[in-house]
Amino acid sequence: MKRRRPDFGPNYGISEGEEGMLPWEWAEERLAASRNYWVVTSGADGEPSAAPVWGVWADGAVYFGTNPRSRKGQNIERDPRAVVHLESGDEVVILHGEVELSEVADSVADAYEAKYDYRPPAKSLFRLQPRRALAWLEKDFPNTATRFDFS
Repeated sequence: MKRRRPDFGPNYGISEGEEGMLPWEWAEERLAASRNYWVVTSGADGEPSAAPVWGVWADGAVYFGTNPRSRKGQNIERDPRAVVHLESGDEVVILHGEVELSEVADSVADAYEAKYDYRPPAKSLFRLQPRRALAWLEKDFPNTATRFDFS
């Protein structure tokens, strides 16, 4: 994983040095603690679609459930590129990657059940392993804005 400043352009006042950048562990803590995750996909006509889902952060990925016949499910089947982000605008974590239907290890199902008092009925959940992530603290955005690139 490579950590650097995001490319938001010169008008955002993003610090240039490494001081103040967030560690990946900070983002993982928020991903693990989040109750809901927003999943953003795009329709066949390119129209964006956003919806909150239950999920868990495990093994470097967000696992979440949705009906494959739902708008999210159909969008993912057609184009697996998606964005997943947390609810907070104060402690921001945004993940970019591709979603795939994945078999769920018992440890993931156990974590899901512990979090929601509900065990996913299927042996599979949708999974997004990030290829890129953005994170920052709103109160100190120019100093904390951080981009993570994963191989």
